Amino acid sequence: MKTKSISGYQGASQTVYPILFAISFSHLLNDTIQSLIPSIYPLIKDDFSLSFSQIGMITLVFQMSSSLFQPIVGNVTDRRPFPYALPLGMAFSLCGLVMLAFAGSFHLVLVSVAFIGLGSSVFHPEASRMAHAASGGRRGLAQSIFQVGGNTGSSIGPLLAAIIIAPFGKFNVIYFSIAALIAIVVLIRIGSWYKPKALRAQVLKRRKVPAEKSIYPKATIVSSVIILLVLIFSKYFYFASITSYFTFYLIDKFGVSVQSSQIHLFMFLFAVAVGTMVGGPVGDRVGRKYVIWASILGAAPFTLLMPYANLFWTAVLSVIIGFVIASAFSAILVYAQELLPGKIGLVSGLFFGFAFGMGGIGSALLGQLADATSISYVYHICSFLPLLGFIAVFLPNHKKYKVKN
Repeated sequence: MKTKSISGYQGASQTVYPILFAISFSHLLNDTIQSLIPSIYPLIKDDFSLSFSQIGMITLVFQMSSSLFQPIVGNVTDRRPFPYALPLGMAFSLCGLVMLAFAGSFHLVLVSVAFIGLGSSVFHPEASRMAHAASGGRRGLAQSIFQVGGNTGSSIGPLLAAIIIAPFGKFNVIYFSIAALIAIVVLIRIGSWYKPKALRAQVLKRRKVPAEKSIYPKATIVSSVIILLVLIFSKYFYFASITSYFTFYLIDKFGVSVQSSQIHLFMFLFAVAVGTMVGGPVGDRVGRKYVIWASILGAAPFTLLMPYANLFWTAVLSVIIGFVIASAFSAILVYAQELLPGKIGLVSGLFFGFAFGMGGIGSALLGQLADATSISYVYHICSFLPLLGFIAVFLPNHKKYKVKN
């Protein structure tokens, strides 16, 4: 039995776990590749004698190339689904990965990460749409399964970099092209599953079957989206301080080795993966607004403590922060999709794109701040960002509303 989903195509009436796990696995491979970029920063900083500002510029180019196109891709595929967009996007990432292995200058590194970013700009909105199609109505759970794959990939990337790349040099990035090739095969299979649903979406549009519309007033939708974007800003600016500069912070403050700093980064990112898995299902049960509020504002006491902690407690606090704050994104994304039903691709592209963009801008600005002051000062400033989580109290409670056909 099939039921029409809010995006206009027919979705499964039951959760399609094999597809969700396949999407999650491909997300793991995609984000493992992406996480190699910050993981090799200590190596390329020495190889090319880069400043922190130039390190921030690498992140900015990667994040902007992946963020600017995501809403465009999402909007286009809302209108005309493209079942095999995902393997095409992964092919861009594969090209970027190979170029990064051979890059012999700072400018070639920028070109390489831009290609990886373009692949990501296609992957995230389309994979999120397919997770929604396979959710069987359990949207928070589906997004969490999808997200946990990506966050797991982001966590193991630094660990693999510490084992494979750091001891032997940047060229060993080339071995991760195997992950991209595996992902392309998996994504072709997912595209074959999705193709009949994409064709069905075109039939429904030609018949002018009305899509679901929200009963929220326009002013409520606009104000809620703004609040959600501010929360994304606070989360991803803080994440930028960790993903781009945590290794440098640990090396500078505690004198640890590059490999040790990457293992600490892995611990933080693994906690992020676990926290992501919790946020979606809890949001399905108790309401997404409360998960959003608790996850961002709830991280503030720990972020405020971390700049004053020793190495042991820095590691402990980073794990707690990663777990608590990570539960927000799945809840934010599904909350936004419920605000704007029928625009799954556009909403996914907008929020993934904005998150990536904020991460890139944050990394660039924080790199300049680190050059002007110190890397420790960056962590003192960023520790206040989760306090912005208090504005989640102004979000409407979805349980008070229903979406009408």
